[in-house]
Amino acid sequence: MKIDSQTLKTQFGNIFEAGLLNELAEIGNYMEVDEGYVLMRPGGYIRTIPIILKGSVKISRSDPDGREALLYYLGGLDSCAMSLTCCLNRRQSEITAITDEKTRLITVPVEKVEDWMNKYPSWKQYVFATYQKRFDDLLGAIDQIAFHKLDERLINLLKRKSKQCACRVFNITHEELANELATSREVISRLLKQLENLGRVKLSRNKIELLEAVTV
Repeated sequence: MKIDSQTLKTQFGNIFEAGLLNELAEIGNYMEVDEGYVLMRPGGYIRTIPIILKGSVKISRSDPDGREALLYYLGGLDSCAMSLTCCLNRRQSEITAITDEKTRLITVPVEKVEDWMNKYPSWKQYVFATYQKRFDDLLGAIDQIAFHKLDERLINLLKRKSKQCACRVFNITHEELANELATSREVISRLLKQLENLGRVKLSRNKIELLEAVTV
């Protein structure tokens, strides 16, 4: 599905120049997908680059045993540095990208990524800014693992989700949280119960409500 140039101008008018907006309207593929839609899988060759208009996409990496580690989230006007790197180097994907809620996005053919780098200064700046944002996200993830206890990492993950979706109630299972933090469901269930007893969260079936202020 195509997207009209006026919508793109509203979204990106302060970021991209007119020529780039016109090309994006011409060759970009507009998509609206539900929660749980898989955009990328490990081992696949990346043929399009996603640019998120609204919604949230979870980027994660799995080991050979299927254990998953959360890398970062993409939100509005974000793109994925991992997919940019893979497409520029003609490498297979090493990540899983899956929508965390209903999401609107544009996909761009990979051959345009390098072409636009040489053609549009605003696109080059956007790509470099994407790398910097994702680098900062990965540093934050490393800091969480290296310097924070698991209960702190869990509450910080919930706060990140809250900021991403602008909500405080999450439809998520203990198993899904365990996968994102690379631990077991039993450990997450125990920690959530402790957080509930401390008044920091409220638990119900497949739902978690964050009760404290979001400051991360």
